[in-house]
Amino acid sequence: MSVTLLERASELEVLAGAVTAAADGRGGVVLVAGEAGIGKSSLISSFVAALPPGTRVLLGACDDLVTPRTLGAIRDAFAGHSERLDRLLAEGTRDDVLVGVLAELARPTVLVVEDVHWADDATLDVLRYVARRIERTSAVLVVSYRDDEVGRDHPAQRLLGALTGTAVHRVVVPRLSLRAVATLAGPSSVSVFALTGGNPFYVTEVVAAGDDTVPLTVADAVMARLHRLPPATRGALEQLAVVPSQVELPLARALLSDLTVLAEAERRGVLQVRADAVAFRHELARRAVEDSLPASERMRSHAAVLDALLDGAPEQVDLPRALHHAVEAADDARVVDLAPRAAERAGRDGSYGQVIGCLRLLLAREHLLPAAEAAAARNRLASVLWATDEPTEALEHGLAAARTYEELGDVAALGEALIVLGPAQWSLALTADAKASLARAVALLESVPETPARTFALLWRSVLLAMTGDEDVLPSAEAAAASAERTGAPEHLGMSLTCLGRARLIAGEHDDGLALMREGLAGTRAAGAHTFTLIAHGLLVLDLFGLGRWDECARHLEEAIAYAEELETWFLATSWQAVGYRLRAVHGDWDPAIAGLRGIAGVRGEPERGSLRYALPPLARLLARRGDDDAPAYLAWSCDLAARARCYDVSWTSGLLEIETAWLTGRVGDADEAVARLEGLTAAPGRELDRGELARWQRRLGRAVEVPAGARAVHAAGIRGDWEAAAAAWEADRAPYHQALELLDSGAAEPTLRALRILDGLGAKPAARMARRRLRELGVTHIPRGPYAATRSNPAGLSDRQTEVLALLAEGLTNAEVAARLVISEKTADHHVSAILAKLDVRTRREAAAVARELGVAPDRRREPR
Repeated sequence: MSVTLLERASELEVLAGAVTAAADGRGGVVLVAGEAGIGKSSLISSFVAALPPGTRVLLGACDDLVTPRTLGAIRDAFAGHSERLDRLLAEGTRDDVLVGVLAELARPTVLVVEDVHWADDATLDVLRYVARRIERTSAVLVVSYRDDEVGRDHPAQRLLGALTGTAVHRVVVPRLSLRAVATLAGPSSVSVFALTGGNPFYVTEVVAAGDDTVPLTVADAVMARLHRLPPATRGALEQLAVVPSQVELPLARALLSDLTVLAEAERRGVLQVRADAVAFRHELARRAVEDSLPASERMRSHAAVLDALLDGAPEQVDLPRALHHAVEAADDARVVDLAPRAAERAGRDGSYGQVIGCLRLLLAREHLLPAAEAAAARNRLASVLWATDEPTEALEHGLAAARTYEELGDVAALGEALIVLGPAQWSLALTADAKASLARAVALLESVPETPARTFALLWRSVLLAMTGDEDVLPSAEAAAASAERTGAPEHLGMSLTCLGRARLIAGEHDDGLALMREGLAGTRAAGAHTFTLIAHGLLVLDLFGLGRWDECARHLEEAIAYAEELETWFLATSWQAVGYRLRAVHGDWDPAIAGLRGIAGVRGEPERGSLRYALPPLARLLARRGDDDAPAYLAWSCDLAARARCYDVSWTSGLLEIETAWLTGRVGDADEAVARLEGLTAAPGRELDRGELARWQRRLGRAVEVPAGARAVHAAGIRGDWEAAAAAWEADRAPYHQALELLDSGAAEPTLRALRILDGLGAKPAARMARRRLRELGVTHIPRGPYAATRSNPAGLSDRQTEVLALLAEGLTNAEVAARLVISEKTADHHVSAILAKLDVRTRREAAAVARELGVAPDRRREPR
């Protein structure tokens, strides 16, 4: 057995099993995780070597570049295997590439993509798209990554965290045991194991160093081997070491002229020379050599690579690789030339992270750019940062671009820059600034000959006015529609219908408004207008949710979220995910809803994101309903956001939260200000449904109110005191909390007991306390104690996975350690821990551990004999 494949039989078995299942028409994904040097590549190489002859194997890997190669691993894997896909990768759209790669996997194939912790966004898009559909193929996708480098906010987590189900197999490659190290290191095995921790690459490098004593570091071991080589060979290796991953033979020849100088390094196992490329035996060895070079020599070597890469036809230059070496060579002039070209190509492929990286590199050398070019780069960067939910930096660049165009006196460019600036301001709750920016954009673009840019400005202004509930929304939407008709851009025509539909819906024309919005969504989708399609989806989702049409809302949500994730438009993806969590909360699935909303909202004091407005108010409301200790803090944060945002949806939800909190705490007078504010907010025509909901809460507060005209039937029933009809309606809508609140108003024991069971099941402690108090007032003597008693026989309704997590908490593991032990993402572990604390009704991990011992989930080590 190969040295690096000691103790790897079970991992190879998982990989082989995936191939067997694929042969039966059940394709799958194998995620191979582990730290650097653990032997992931060796494991995969051994797996590939054992495949039956004739198996179609496609191999690609991601590189550690300053900005990753767009679709680099996909291009490498399919190069020479599909002329059609080669053409799509060169000329097709992003959607063409997604469909094309999946089509290539229609026949039995093993596609290997290594080191996805270095992947670009477009590659992650392809892998996510394929992985979601691979079960219907006869293909296997093998993905390797360093799990210690893929944290909660790493781009690859969006791929890895989304992969679930029986078609996904996870392999975590472990370190070697002391026994395996002894097989390799002999008498010095204990000291070698202490130095290397059982990492196979480290072990083999230390053993190969051949000294009588163990080196102080693994880098020392690598360099010890290098210094035994002839000087010419060492020089060649130092030149090749600045190229990440591998050096294609044409590039190696251009750099060295004579490859025979590498023969001794190949014989000693330092280097691998293949038919297509030269590579160090491991990336860690390459880095050790590169890091040993003085800075001046390292820059000279990078410059030589850059010259070789640029010595050919301009259209054939690998822009991300060339840009990497230009940066490392400190060749600013070439960075300024290459960065905008690389950004343009990455944008075409939907690789937004690479667009951002390239433009940041360009703007770091802004002093070399003409003012107009720098402003254009900032404007483009602001647009992409907004889409990826980084509005703070987007605002910085947007303001700088607008100032430059103002100074240059370029009216049209300033108008277009203000269109980009407005959404960034809106995302940061700077609503007045956003309105001013978009109004000025419209005015400026009306002073020059009409182009689609004017329509674009009018559409964004209409979207903003619709979100804020402004009375000018209908004339604004009509102006945008008229401009769209004149300029004729299909994507603008579709979005104008969406804006008109929302304006009519706000005015109370619900069915006609929704019909126009559906038509607008179809139009933007047909035109391939991705951002407008997502916004059209989202506005429709928000309105369907507000109208209580939850089944249709759920259908659109699923499509909208998948579409936004595949486009890497994270602001909209997370915003619509927040609406999805709200929907789960309506249907009583509170634990995942709270965990998901917490993840989107983040922590107060961190830079705010645009998706906060969709997550924070509903999260604060759920925490209030559960009576969590941090509910008051989230209430204050939500009210602060509403005051700053001045947006109808945020103000409405936060106002209801204040009213409900006052009712739940028994301090109904605290609701007076919020009631008065919402009465003013809902006074305009078209807000009849909201007026009905507000009146229902006023009735619950003990106030005499009439049923408002246009109120929903369920609210009207509750206001009239017909609790039975209202409860039945909420039950039919699968809204248990609202059903329980209506049952509470029955004044009878049996319905109130039903309400209590529902509220205990939800963990709605404040309302449950109210139910118990009312039962006592009704003379009921046998009142259920609540969910904690049930936890003694069933651990608080924990799922099997949550029970596993609880046991690990009792061992004292951190969330990161729990994630590693269970082979899940750290974010998933965070969600499980939050749900466990809520279900056990405890505040700390220590309290959870104590309950775990009490329930028998974990042994009580305090009572074990010494």
